[in-house]
Amino acid sequence: MSKVASFISLAIIQLDSTAAEPLHRQLYGSLRQAILQQQLTAGQRLPSTRALADELNVSRNTIVNAYEQLLAEGY
Repeated sequence: MSKVASFISLAIIQLDSTAAEPLHRQLYGSLRQAILQQQLTAGQRLPSTRALADELNVSRNTIVNAYEQLLAEGY
């Protein structure tokens, strides 16, 4: 089991590299929905940006942008 899987279920993250919506917005949306649906609970740690980027095979900046948007909105 990967380190990322021990933090969150990767099944909650839906990314489509062919979609018009940028990957960081897709990731933000997936994580936001998971929070709102209580699949992620208050205080639950998210994986590091590097670990999640490696697991999802995306740039670290994609993860950073999604995390920063969540923080800016108070999640």
